[in-house]
Amino acid sequence: MTDQSILEKFAHPESRNFAFNQLVRKYQQKVYWHIRKMVIDHDDTDDLVQETFLKAWQGLENFRGDAQLFTWLYRIASNECLNFLAKKRRRFFLPIHDVEGELAEKIEQSAGFADAPLSGDDIQLKLQKALLKLPEKQRLVFNMKYFDDLKYEEIADITGTSVGALKASYHHAVTKIEKFLNGED
Repeated sequence: MTDQSILEKFAHPESRNFAFNQLVRKYQQKVYWHIRKMVIDHDDTDDLVQETFLKAWQGLENFRGDAQLFTWLYRIASNECLNFLAKKRRRFFLPIHDVEGELAEKIEQSAGFADAPLSGDDIQLKLQKALLKLPEKQRLVFNMKYFDDLKYEEIADITGTSVGALKASYHHAVTKIEKFLNGED
Protein backbone atom coordinates (compact mmCIF):
# COMPACT_ATOMS: atom_id res chain seq x y z
CA MET A 1 0.00 0.00 0.00
CA THR A 2 1.43 3.38 -0.93
CA ASP A 3 1.84 6.19 1.55
CA GLN A 4 -0.69 8.25 -0.37
CA SER A 5 -3.35 5.52 -0.17
CA ILE A 6 -2.64 5.08 3.55
CA LEU A 7 -3.16 8.82 4.08
CA GLU A 8 -6.34 8.83 1.97
CA LYS A 9 -7.81 5.89 3.90
CA PHE A 10 -6.78 7.45 7.22
CA ALA A 11 -8.75 10.59 6.33
CA HIS A 12 -12.00 8.57 6.43
CA PRO A 13 -13.18 7.50 9.90
CA GLU A 14 -14.49 4.13 8.64
CA SER A 15 -11.08 3.10 7.22
CA ARG A 16 -8.83 4.93 9.72
CA ASN A 17 -7.92 1.82 11.77
CA PHE A 18 -7.20 -0.21 8.64
CA ALA A 19 -4.99 2.56 7.24
CA PHE A 20 -3.05 2.89 10.48
CA ASN A 21 -2.52 -0.88 10.66
CA GLN A 22 -1.11 -0.72 7.13
CA LEU A 23 1.20 2.11 8.18
CA VAL A 24 2.46 0.09 11.15
CA ARG A 25 2.97 -3.02 9.01
CA LYS A 26 4.86 -1.05 6.40
CA TYR A 27 7.23 0.79 8.74
CA GLN A 28 7.35 -1.10 12.04
CA GLN A 29 10.51 -3.06 11.26
CA LYS A 30 12.41 -0.04 9.95
CA VAL A 31 11.39 2.06 12.95
CA TYR A 32 12.29 -0.79 15.32
CA TRP A 33 15.85 -1.12 13.97
CA HIS A 34 16.32 2.63 13.77
CA ILE A 35 15.50 2.89 17.47
CA ARG A 36 17.32 -0.31 18.46
CA LYS A 37 20.61 1.02 17.06
CA MET A 38 20.29 3.98 19.39
CA VAL A 39 19.02 2.46 22.65
CA ILE A 40 20.40 -1.11 22.22
CA ASP A 41 17.96 -2.82 24.62
CA HIS A 42 15.08 -4.76 23.03
CA ASP A 43 12.53 -3.92 25.73
CA ASP A 44 13.36 -0.21 25.65
CA THR A 45 13.14 -0.35 21.86
CA ASP A 46 9.69 -1.96 21.97
CA ASP A 47 8.48 0.75 24.34
CA LEU A 48 9.83 3.50 22.10
CA VAL A 49 8.34 1.92 18.96
CA GLN A 50 4.97 1.95 20.71
CA GLU A 51 5.44 5.58 21.72
CA THR A 52 6.47 6.46 18.16
CA PHE A 53 3.38 4.92 16.63
CA LEU A 54 1.15 6.36 19.34
CA LYS A 55 2.44 9.84 18.48
CA ALA A 56 2.02 9.04 14.79
CA TRP A 57 -1.62 8.05 15.42
CA GLN A 58 -2.21 11.29 17.31
CA GLY A 59 -0.54 13.44 14.65
CA LEU A 60 -1.40 11.67 11.40
CA GLU A 61 -4.65 13.56 10.94
CA ASN A 62 -2.64 16.81 10.81
CA PHE A 63 0.16 15.39 8.63
CA ARG A 64 0.64 18.00 5.89
CA GLY A 65 2.48 15.79 3.45
CA ASP A 66 5.37 18.23 3.03
CA ALA A 67 7.70 15.36 3.97
CA GLN A 68 7.62 11.67 3.15
CA LEU A 69 5.74 9.53 5.64
CA PHE A 70 8.81 7.51 6.58
CA THR A 71 10.91 10.64 7.23
CA TRP A 72 8.11 11.94 9.47
CA LEU A 73 8.08 8.63 11.38
CA TYR A 74 11.89 8.64 11.62
CA ARG A 75 11.76 12.17 13.01
CA ILE A 76 9.31 11.06 15.70
CA ALA A 77 11.41 7.94 16.45
CA SER A 78 14.66 9.94 16.54
CA ASN A 79 13.19 12.45 18.98
CA GLU A 80 11.86 9.61 21.13
CA CYS A 81 15.36 8.07 21.24
CA LEU A 82 17.12 11.30 22.13
CA ASN A 83 14.53 12.12 24.80
CA PHE A 84 14.75 8.61 26.24
CA LEU A 85 18.55 8.72 26.48
CA ALA A 86 18.50 12.21 28.02
CA LYS A 87 15.83 11.13 30.53
CA LYS A 88 17.87 8.05 31.41
CA ARG A 89 20.92 10.21 32.17
CA ARG A 90 18.87 12.63 34.29
CA ARG A 91 16.99 9.91 36.15
CA PHE A 92 20.14 8.15 37.29
CA PHE A 93 22.29 11.30 37.40
CA LEU A 94 24.66 9.59 35.00
CA PRO A 95 27.23 11.37 32.92
CA ILE A 96 27.09 10.38 29.25
CA HIS A 97 30.09 8.05 29.73
CA ASP A 98 28.15 5.90 32.21
CA VAL A 99 25.18 5.59 29.85
CA GLU A 100 27.61 4.49 27.11
CA GLY A 101 29.06 1.91 29.48
CA GLU A 102 25.62 0.59 30.35
CA LEU A 103 24.68 0.30 26.66
CA ALA A 104 28.03 -1.35 25.84
CA GLU A 105 27.33 -3.91 28.56
CA LYS A 106 23.98 -4.69 26.95
CA ILE A 107 25.68 -5.14 23.58
CA GLU A 108 28.13 -7.62 25.09
CA GLN A 109 25.39 -9.54 26.89
CA SER A 110 23.31 -9.85 23.74
CA ALA A 111 26.30 -10.97 21.66
CA GLY A 112 27.75 -13.40 24.19
CA PHE A 113 31.08 -11.61 23.79
CA ALA A 114 34.23 -13.59 24.57
CA ASP A 115 37.93 -12.83 24.17
CA ALA A 116 38.22 -15.12 21.16
CA PRO A 117 39.84 -14.23 17.83
CA LEU A 118 37.76 -11.66 15.96
CA SER A 119 34.89 -13.12 13.97
CA GLY A 120 32.34 -11.19 11.91
CA ASP A 121 30.17 -10.91 15.01
CA ASP A 122 33.11 -9.59 17.04
CA ILE A 123 33.87 -6.96 14.41
CA GLN A 124 30.22 -5.92 14.45
CA LEU A 125 30.36 -5.77 18.25
CA LYS A 126 33.46 -3.58 18.12
CA LEU A 127 31.72 -1.26 15.65
CA GLN A 128 28.69 -1.03 17.95
CA LYS A 129 30.96 -0.10 20.87
CA ALA A 130 32.67 2.53 18.70
CA LEU A 131 29.27 3.99 17.85
CA LEU A 132 28.51 4.38 21.54
CA LYS A 133 31.50 6.72 21.83
CA LEU A 134 29.83 9.17 19.46
CA PRO A 135 27.60 11.99 20.68
CA GLU A 136 23.97 10.85 20.34
CA LYS A 137 23.02 13.14 17.46
CA GLN A 138 26.20 12.20 15.58
CA ARG A 139 25.41 8.52 16.14
CA LEU A 140 21.90 9.10 14.85
CA VAL A 141 23.26 10.68 11.65
CA PHE A 142 25.83 7.90 11.20
CA ASN A 143 23.19 5.18 11.67
CA MET A 144 20.82 6.74 9.14
CA LYS A 145 23.55 7.24 6.54
CA TYR A 146 25.58 4.06 7.03
CA PHE A 147 23.01 1.45 8.07
CA ASP A 148 19.78 2.83 6.60
CA ASP A 149 21.50 4.22 3.47
CA LEU A 150 19.43 7.41 3.58
CA LYS A 151 20.39 10.38 1.44
CA TYR A 152 21.64 13.50 3.22
CA GLU A 153 18.50 15.34 2.04
CA GLU A 154 16.30 12.72 3.75
CA ILE A 155 18.34 12.92 6.94
CA ALA A 156 18.06 16.73 6.78
CA ASP A 157 14.26 16.39 6.64
CA ILE A 158 14.31 14.04 9.63
CA THR A 159 16.71 16.01 11.80
CA GLY A 160 15.98 19.55 10.67
CA THR A 161 19.70 20.06 10.03
CA SER A 162 21.39 21.41 6.91
CA VAL A 163 22.95 18.98 4.44
CA GLY A 164 26.36 20.61 4.91
CA ALA A 165 26.23 20.17 8.68
CA LEU A 166 25.15 16.53 8.23
CA LYS A 167 28.04 15.80 5.88
CA ALA A 168 30.46 17.29 8.41
CA SER A 169 28.85 15.34 11.25
CA TYR A 170 29.04 12.07 9.29
CA HIS A 171 32.69 12.72 8.39
CA HIS A 172 33.57 13.41 12.04
CA ALA A 173 31.72 10.25 13.10
CA VAL A 174 33.63 8.13 10.57
CA THR A 175 36.94 9.61 11.73
CA LYS A 176 36.15 8.89 15.39
CA ILE A 177 35.03 5.34 14.60
CA GLU A 178 38.19 4.65 12.59
CA LYS A 179 40.34 5.90 15.47
CA PHE A 180 38.46 3.71 17.94
CA LEU A 181 38.70 0.63 15.69
CA ASN A 182 42.43 1.24 15.22
CA GLY A 183 42.93 1.44 18.98
CA GLU A 184 43.76 5.15 18.93
CA ASP A 185 40.90 6.08 21.28
